[in-house]
Amino acid sequence: MTFADAASPPPDWAAGTRPPDPEDDPRSRGDEPDPHDWARQIVLRQLTAAPRSRAQLEQALRRKGCADDVAAVVLDRMEEVGLVDDEAYAGMLVRSQQAGRGLATRALRQELRRKGIDDDTAAAAVAEVDPHAEEEQARRLVAKRLRSMHGLEPHVQTRRLAGMLARKGYDAEVAMRVVREAVRDAPEHQRD
Repeated sequence: MTFADAASPPPDWAAGTRPPDPEDDPRSRGDEPDPHDWARQIVLRQLTAAPRSRAQLEQALRRKGCADDVAAVVLDRMEEVGLVDDEAYAGMLVRSQQAGRGLATRALRQELRRKGIDDDTAAAAVAEVDPHAEEEQARRLVAKRLRSMHGLEPHVQTRRLAGMLARKGYDAEVAMRVVREAVRDAPEHQRD
């Protein structure tokens, strides 16, 4: 290996992934694949990696050059057998994002829209969120963040905590109530 070889840029696949397998794409073998079978393989690989919405799978098929009519037939069949289910996907995403990232309903709706879930399905999934549980989640987030803000002025803590909750999609009224209570009750702000 020469110095020039070492200085050349790595191939696109070198960023932590395995090199592309020409056998994955039947078109590279010179065969003319059955377009439905090829689309089905793409969808199954996508679903093996992680759950996906129908819109995400449509995008993946489009990126691979699959015809829209073939994609529609394959995805319709995948819905019939239960492998593609936007309602179940939306419910799972809401539960995981609320528990893992502490997102509130507004941010959850945006996340679902970004994943290609239609508004009615998103509204139904977000309706399952209990407002009291959401407020308790806000309290936990504020308590956790407040521990790292020791020594800051109360108005600075309030501003930063309210900003954090706003970015997570919490309603301004709930956010300010939770933040004011937490800052007021913080041991460092108690009078002796």
